[in-house]
Amino acid sequence: MRVGQNPAKFVKDVSQPEKITVAVLNYIPFLSGFYAEMLDVLKACLGSLWENTDLPFDLLVFDNASCPEVRQYLLDQHEAGKIQHLMLSEKNLGKGGAWNMILAGAPGEVIAYTDNDCYFHKGWLGTSMKLLETFPKVGMVTARPFRTKPEYYTATEAWGEREAQVERGQLIPFEVFREFDLSLGQSEEEIRAHYDSSQDVRLTYAGVQAIAGASHWQFLARKDVLAEFLPFSMSRPMGQVKQLDERMNAAGYLRLMPLEPLAMNMSNTLRNMPGMVSATAARAVRSRRAGILDFPPVRKVMLGMYDAIFRWYYDRE
Repeated sequence: MRVGQNPAKFVKDVSQPEKITVAVLNYIPFLSGFYAEMLDVLKACLGSLWENTDLPFDLLVFDNASCPEVRQYLLDQHEAGKIQHLMLSEKNLGKGGAWNMILAGAPGEVIAYTDNDCYFHKGWLGTSMKLLETFPKVGMVTARPFRTKPEYYTATEAWGEREAQVERGQLIPFEVFREFDLSLGQSEEEIRAHYDSSQDVRLTYAGVQAIAGASHWQFLARKDVLAEFLPFSMSRPMGQVKQLDERMNAAGYLRLMPLEPLAMNMSNTLRNMPGMVSATAARAVRSRRAGILDFPPVRKVMLGMYDAIFRWYYDRE
């Protein structure tokens, strides 16, 4: 027999979520090797959200079985009231499994998703929302212009030809283009060749301009639109995330980016961010000893081998 009445019966109202949920997917299994600076990168990502987001939002972080130090940092931020929703997974569910939980479970009507290595600049969310609310049938908005594969925005380009003003050419400034491609580990020669051999598609609709394209690493989308593509079935933790790009394009949704670079891929180091140095990198610099590993040709070969091995295991198509 129950003793007394549940006090919750006398609560008159409950908190309502913000219209927008900013969702961060985090995975840092250890703090060495490739992941040595990733806790600093995560802190920079969350810090930029707290400082530079110009619309009300709730923050949701999904942690995909990170190491104890990282989980404790997230628990501390949740306890401090800076993370409204914290989901801790005992096992690494991969990006597909995490997306199934994030995109279905986020409380907002609009979800601003990001990987844990994205840095946001002031106005990123307001500008993204303007594109989402101005253009019709928008599937995804990524908060910076860069060149995605044309086959992923054929529906956007076809719509533009019918309903908007379309311009093609070298419309993204080279330095903006270069900044992003450098963060992907490409050489100066590769970046220049890519820039010279490709082009941008710019759309003007209702007085608002956007670049055609978007990407799974960071995007703004309506929750009900994302629900059309759930669940995701991915057999590997990485390498299959382009399913979202492909399926949205096939369904005829627009995929857009603003003209201004309002987000930046940090990758696994703050060295891609001018003026920012991680505590981990600073310690490494102070303790580094000159030797054969610092000789440029050797360094290039060794880092190339490291990158190749990582991709073989974790980013196979």
